[in-house]
Amino acid sequence: MGNFLPNDLIRRLNERADFDSEAFLETHQTGDKITSIRLNPHKQQQSPFVRIKQVPWCTFGYYLEERPSFTLDPLYHAGCYYVQEASSMFIAHILEQLGLANSKIKALDLCAAPGGKSTLLNSYLGVESLLVSNEVIKARANILVDNINRWGTANVVVTNNDPSAFNRLPGYFDVLLVDAPCSGSGMFRKDQKAIDEWSSANVKLCSDRQKRILAESLSTLSTDGYLLYSTCSYSQEENEDIVDWVMDEFGFESVSIPVKADWGIEETHSPKHYAFGYRFYPHRVMGEGFFISVLKKRTSQSSFPKNKMRPEKSAISLYEAAKWVHPADIFFQFMHGDDLRIFPKAYMDDLRALQQVLYIKQAGTSLGKWTGRELLPSHDLACSIYIRTDLPSQELDLQTALKYLRKENLDRDHFTQTNTGWCLVRYEGVNLGWVKVLPNRVNNYYPKEVRIMNL
Repeated sequence: MGNFLPNDLIRRLNERADFDSEAFLETHQTGDKITSIRLNPHKQQQSPFVRIKQVPWCTFGYYLEERPSFTLDPLYHAGCYYVQEASSMFIAHILEQLGLANSKIKALDLCAAPGGKSTLLNSYLGVESLLVSNEVIKARANILVDNINRWGTANVVVTNNDPSAFNRLPGYFDVLLVDAPCSGSGMFRKDQKAIDEWSSANVKLCSDRQKRILAESLSTLSTDGYLLYSTCSYSQEENEDIVDWVMDEFGFESVSIPVKADWGIEETHSPKHYAFGYRFYPHRVMGEGFFISVLKKRTSQSSFPKNKMRPEKSAISLYEAAKWVHPADIFFQFMHGDDLRIFPKAYMDDLRALQQVLYIKQAGTSLGKWTGRELLPSHDLACSIYIRTDLPSQELDLQTALKYLRKENLDRDHFTQTNTGWCLVRYEGVNLGWVKVLPNRVNNYYPKEVRIMNL
C-alpha cells in the first residue's frame, strides 16, 4: 500500500506499541468522512437529521447518516446544534467523570474559536457556572461571538486577549481548557491542506508555541484546579512530551479518565511521568485524530484579589428586562453604550474584576438598543434561552424561513393574525429572529452580517 502521508510522521507512529500503520493509511486513503453534531440541550432534544447512532462519550452528540446542507437548515442558524467533530466531544465525558457537570465553577477556554468546545463546556458545566471564552485573533473572536450568541445562554464572557493576559488573574479559574494550536496531523483525513503543510519543523515550532501558551497562562488556574490539554496532532512532541513538561515545571499531577474498551480510544502514558493521555485514531474510532490529557494543579496558588465593587446603576428599570426575559431577577442589567445587556447576578463582581484586566468583546446577552424611550430588541435576545415565551410570534414554513434568513422581504399575508409591532419569527417552534409588522409591510431585522448569502 502506497504511503501518501508524511514519512517522518508514519515512522514516528510506527515506534508506538501496537500501532497499525496499514489500517491507519487505509482509513486515510478511502477518504470516508464522518459527520457529527452536538445538540443544544436548551433548544433541541432530537436530531433533526437521520442519524446513525449516538456518540458514545457524549450524551448530546450524534453521528449523521450523511452530511446535509446545514446552510439550508434554519435550526442550525437558530443554535439548535453545533456541527462538531466527534473525537473532541470526549471533553463531555471528562467533565462528567470529574464531577463537574452542572456545577458552579469558573472555567476558561483559552483558545476558543470558533466555539465548539466553548458551547460544549457551556452545556455540560451548566448555566450556574461562569465561562470565559478567549480568542487571540480578532477575526476569529468575531466568529466565536456569533456562535456563543446562537447558543443562547447569558453566563459567558468572550475575550480577545493574548494568553499572557490571564497571568493577571492568578488562581481564578477552576478549569482551564487549552486546545492548543498544533501541526494538524489529526485533520489529514478531512483536509488535504493539512497534509501539504505538515513538517517535522512545524511540529517543533508548534511544540514551542504550546509551551509558551501554557507557561503564560497556567497561573490563572486555582490550586486543585483542572487543566484539560488537547491537540489535533499525532506527534508525541505536541502531546505526551508537553504533559511531562507541564508536570516538571508547574507542579501538576496526572488524572486518569475511565474509558470503555469498545470505544476504540487508546490510553497512552507519557515517557517520563507515565501520565495518562487519550489518543483518537480514525481507524479505531468514528472520528478524527485527537489527543487530550487531564492534569490537576497541586502547587499552592495565590488568588486574584477580587475586590467588592459597587455595581453600576442602570438608568433603566429592571422592569424593562422583565418585559423580555424570564426569570429577570437572576440577572443584573447594565448599559454598554446604548446596548442594554443582562448578566448573572451571581457573577456581577467577577465581571467587574474581569473588566479591570482583560479586553472583553462581549459579556452576557444583549437585550437590544435603548433609544431613550423604548428598546429595539436584538438578535441575541431572539436566540436567548431566557426570552419570554409569551411574546408575539409567527411560525414560518421552510421556504419562508429561508427567505427570512436571506434577509429578503416577507409577505404581509403571513402575518394576518399578528398585531403590528415587534414579532418573533419561528421555525419548528424555535426562534429565528425579529421582524416588525407594519400595516402594509413586514420589516426583516435579521442581521445582515450573518445572513445566508447563497443557496
